[in-house]
Amino acid sequence: MSPEEWTYLVVLLISIPIGFLFKKAGPGLKRWGAAAVGLGLTLFTCGPHTLHSLVTILGTWALIQAQPCSCHALALAWTFSYLLFFRALSLLGLPTPTPFTNAVQLLLTLKLVSLASEVQDLHLAQRKEMASGFSKGPTLGLLPDVPSLMETLSYSYCYVGIMTGPFFRYRTYLDWLEQPFPGAVPSLRPLLRRAWPAPLFGLLFLLSSHLFPLEAVREDAFYARPLPARLFYMIPVFFAFRMRFYVAWIAAECGCIAAGFGAYPVAAKARAGGGPTLQCPPPSSPEKAASLEYDYETIRNIDCYSTDFCVRVRDGMRYWNMTVQWWLAQYIYKSAPTRSYVLRSAWTMLLSAYWHGLHPGYYLSFLTIPLCLAAEGRLESALRGRLSPGGQKAWDWVHWFLKMRAYDYMCMGFVLLSLADTLRYWASIYFCIHFLALAALGLGLALGGGSPSRRKAASQPTSLAPEKLREE
Repeated sequence: MSPEEWTYLVVLLISIPIGFLFKKAGPGLKRWGAAAVGLGLTLFTCGPHTLHSLVTILGTWALIQAQPCSCHALALAWTFSYLLFFRALSLLGLPTPTPFTNAVQLLLTLKLVSLASEVQDLHLAQRKEMASGFSKGPTLGLLPDVPSLMETLSYSYCYVGIMTGPFFRYRTYLDWLEQPFPGAVPSLRPLLRRAWPAPLFGLLFLLSSHLFPLEAVREDAFYARPLPARLFYMIPVFFAFRMRFYVAWIAAECGCIAAGFGAYPVAAKARAGGGPTLQCPPPSSPEKAASLEYDYETIRNIDCYSTDFCVRVRDGMRYWNMTVQWWLAQYIYKSAPTRSYVLRSAWTMLLSAYWHGLHPGYYLSFLTIPLCLAAEGRLESALRGRLSPGGQKAWDWVHWFLKMRAYDYMCMGFVLLSLADTLRYWASIYFCIHFLALAALGLGLALGGGSPSRRKAASQPTSLAPEKLREE
């Protein structure tokens, strides 16, 4: 593990006991205490580069104040433009930010765009209310008022997920501050239930990264190996990649759970990133609060089992980095300048690659996803329904195997980063996934397969595991 990885791990681990300290605190202590801890961590890891986050926050707040009716699009343009400046600092002869500054900036971009969207929704709702002449009751997910500058700063620097996620909306943050009877919200048992696989994943990461180091792929000697060995190597590389993020995101979720952050009654049917989808009245007494069943779906960032064993490429994205996937779907995919599912996915993946950074490997990897989506959608709709139940089961196993190999392949671009290294590796295995996806797409079109956006999702499997096992 690199020194940066050790620092991330320490930050994640110390957030757990800090969470228990804040859980039962009042709204004021939660707001300013959590912001002080987050700002302290930022200053400690980023130093003077903390200025970048402050400039981004002030610019977004100014846009919200100036144009509340259209601040979402303006905030998106401002924060993404600042990312370009932020990443071009070395080219401009300015000091290069630390990796921790980049992590803070990435999460802050998501939070500020989301905040601007929530403020815009509030402003539009108020205008409709004034036009109609009567007042409506509280609307699910709507902010009570526009946050002040200090409230915006406290949300932005809240220590929860400040470097690793999960992403959360301002509404989720407010619900945590104003949580009724926080002592009745379970933390310890859900935390232990969530944390138990993390040590195993950590050991698997250390073992796989030691036996199959990524640096070997950059050496000339690697390309003297036989083709089967080169093909196989991407499997343990992606395995180590997954284990690393499983540990980080589980630890980040545990920090939220310790604080009771993102806890909602099960009846609210909360979604990762978005929060509750059903109105759920707050409990009126500690006894009623204790009688409710809670979950932490709002801050759930990874479904490890479904990531590994879901059948389709499409579902694999849904279970990985779940809060960020919600953000991309809500603020990028839905506003894409096209109606085609594949083209909207391509637009979303392009901006996702840009959000991650300027390394060519990001773009090569992310822009391979729409091709895989189109291929699996066309071929599946053309052939799977014609098979017997046994044939469909066999299809699903083959589909799962190819889905995993596609992600192995795309992961190499994500970790190698450079154009030369990525293309060199892909060329050494003859761009097999690209050609396989093109062949599957051509066959699906020839057999009359429909567009992925028109497939009946209910008839398609999402995982190879039985439902009961997936829930456990």
